[in-house]
Amino acid sequence: MRSRLSLLSLSGLAVGTAILAAGTFVRPMSGQPRAAQNGAAKASGQSDSKSSANAATPQDSAAIPKRIEDYLRKYYAWGPNYQLKVGTPKQSPIGDLYEVPVDVSTEGGSDSAVVYVSKDGHYMVRGDMQDLGADPLAENLSKLNLQGAASKGPADAKVVLVEFGDLECPVCRQLDYILRAVLPKYPQVRLVFKDFPLESIHPWAMTASTTGRCVLQQSSDAFWKYHDAVYDNQDVISPENAYDKLTELAVQAGANADKLKACVADPKTQEEVRQTMAEGKALGVDATPTTFVDGRRLVGPDQALLEQYIQYDSH
Repeated sequence: MRSRLSLLSLSGLAVGTAILAAGTFVRPMSGQPRAAQNGAAKASGQSDSKSSANAATPQDSAAIPKRIEDYLRKYYAWGPNYQLKVGTPKQSPIGDLYEVPVDVSTEGGSDSAVVYVSKDGHYMVRGDMQDLGADPLAENLSKLNLQGAASKGPADAKVVLVEFGDLECPVCRQLDYILRAVLPKYPQVRLVFKDFPLESIHPWAMTASTTGRCVLQQSSDAFWKYHDAVYDNQDVISPENAYDKLTELAVQAGANADKLKACVADPKTQEEVRQTMAEGKALGVDATPTTFVDGRRLVGPDQALLEQYIQYDSH
């Protein structure tokens, strides 16, 4: 399902028990807990107000990236095999915080995040900053390009589901089975499928995607038959038989074999798939399936949440 650092990633941990530990929105980055520092201040005869004043003193922003790196490496046990790049702090939309990009990579995966750091270099906040004056879905919607994508349902649908999926992904198969049960209940919904093959972990996913695009060029109905047939036959498809088996399923779905093979062999077909992957990455897609319901992100096969989104937008 994931192509990135999974549980070692910033995004994978921050929502749970990492930087946002125990539901706390800030973490001290000093060597001592905050309470211990205050205690030390009192022991030296300093008042609480004076200690607070000292804590608020701005720190040289050039020193903050190193402090962030030291903290994150220790917290996540990121040793020398992890490449950690902490960017230059810049002014955040909130006046008293710096905004700092963080990228981490190791063999087989990578991740990125933005952290916010108090200007005294003492506290770090991990999370998304939201503009309450803007439409919360507008940015995602502006990045979704539906032209030329496989779709079914009314063209003027009130609710549009855009799935970034991988035909070799078992979790995507779970979502497909859910959609087969759910969509007949909501005829006002349009489903759009966009290829996002996770090549690093799914060796025949790209072949399945390129074959699917070639089927789509011939017939939308044939594509959806092929789409479902690949999921139904995942367990019998292997890297060794993928080309022949996928071609067989495509022809059974209604594709012309000669046209199909010529299209699959054309490098432009794979480039079209990569363009769709780039679109997904621009939307922050890093796992499959990721579905956007009228712009709302939904990761995984969560039927209850899927129907909640559909019902909300259907009114």
